[in-house]
Amino acid sequence: MAAGATYEPIATTTLSSAASSVTFSSISGSYTDLVCVINSNTTADTQIRIRFNSDSGNNYSSTIIYGDGTSAGSVRVSNESSGNIGGLGTNWGTTVIHLNNYSNATTYKTILGRYNETSASYGEAGAKVVLWRSTSAINSIAFTLPSTYTYASGSTFTLYGIQSAT
Repeated sequence: MAAGATYEPIATTTLSSAASSVTFSSISGSYTDLVCVINSNTTADTQIRIRFNSDSGNNYSSTIIYGDGTSAGSVRVSNESSGNIGGLGTNWGTTVIHLNNYSNATTYKTILGRYNETSASYGEAGAKVVLWRSTSAINSIAFTLPSTYTYASGSTFTLYGIQSAT
């Protein structure tokens, strides 16, 4: 592996007021992979949804494994209009999302997310995998919340490009 940094910050958004969605657009295809780090909270326990290139067709599948210290579980959902990639609670938490081989225009895309979701009476950690059934290169990523939920003011979203190791 080459010496030096492999993560290059591409874009950072810090919310000055609550918002239900954050989008990164015009993403360069010059990296091997992307990583997004979200630090946020919301008014109630909810999930972070992800959508690529404004594709709202039923082209997303999500697989989730989670635990709350007492029990563990898993969920699998197919044919959704966006992927379930993270979780948020009323306490500040971090979600780290890996977008593998995002600029490849010949294969479907696999996205991995790890999250911690906590509130006054609940805590959960988990991992989620989203499959986007499209061969298009990803050039836009939207992170949305369901219904009336919003990301808190002060939430940060940082997108990194991963340089090829040579």
